[in-house]
Amino acid sequence: MTDKMALPLPMDESDKLVNDEKAGLARLMEIMRRLRDPETGCPWDIEQDFASIAPYTIEEAYEVADAIERGEMGELRDELGDLLLQVVYHSQMAQEAGLFGFDDVVDSISAKMYRRHPHVFGDDSRDKSAAQQVADWEQIKAAERGAATVVSALDGVAAGLPALTRAVKLQNRAARVGFDWPETSMVLDKIVEEAGELVEARDSLGKEEIAEEFGDLLFVMANLARHLDIEPEAILRSANAKFTRRFNGVEDLLKAKGKTPEESNLEEMDALWDEVKRQEKLS
Repeated sequence: MTDKMALPLPMDESDKLVNDEKAGLARLMEIMRRLRDPETGCPWDIEQDFASIAPYTIEEAYEVADAIERGEMGELRDELGDLLLQVVYHSQMAQEAGLFGFDDVVDSISAKMYRRHPHVFGDDSRDKSAAQQVADWEQIKAAERGAATVVSALDGVAAGLPALTRAVKLQNRAARVGFDWPETSMVLDKIVEEAGELVEARDSLGKEEIAEEFGDLLFVMANLARHLDIEPEAILRSANAKFTRRFNGVEDLLKAKGKTPEESNLEEMDALWDEVKRQEKLS
């Protein structure tokens, strides 16, 4: 552990560091330490723990993805900073608990990246396709997992991932041991089957059974995305953005008429929706 037992700086040195705009990461880490100081820190920051901060960590990762998707590079800089703060935050709490520090986190990921790229840092050939490099990466990961106790082929897929992303990762793991449909058409047939079961559940079963069938359909849809080599989480974000953009367009057209959505009806808004789509295709 490189920084687990690091002692706090004297206050004058700490003040100098947190006011040094060119101090980079060291400044951020000292700011975080000061925020968590039990005597002089921020009451909110002091009260937090790993579990309470975890949702913010996930949120910041999504905001990074959103900035990238919208092509907002200025925002991306700020969002990456917010995400970096999450790493520093968790590292500071771990250091306070005597578990590890930020340097240990850096050492861990550096060692992993070095170990998993023998074609760059070792003697392996670089003369491979990107797909083969991915396959090699997975083999190295599998060997690393083999050093630990592995009970299932699905071990190591984090439960806290977004549900669609986790579904794809679980399906990928199962596919590696041969549990997968060989043809996309078979996945499409399964979607039809699951949709029929959902309709049957809606017509004759209770809410719990309907929810279960809906989950089965979503799971197979994720599998279809995997077979089509598209990332369902990103695709759904894109669909959300498209819906938001088009609905905002409907609101703008209504506003031009001096109306709000509440003062309209489905027939009118549906016609305006089609108009927004038409304008998008022309632009």
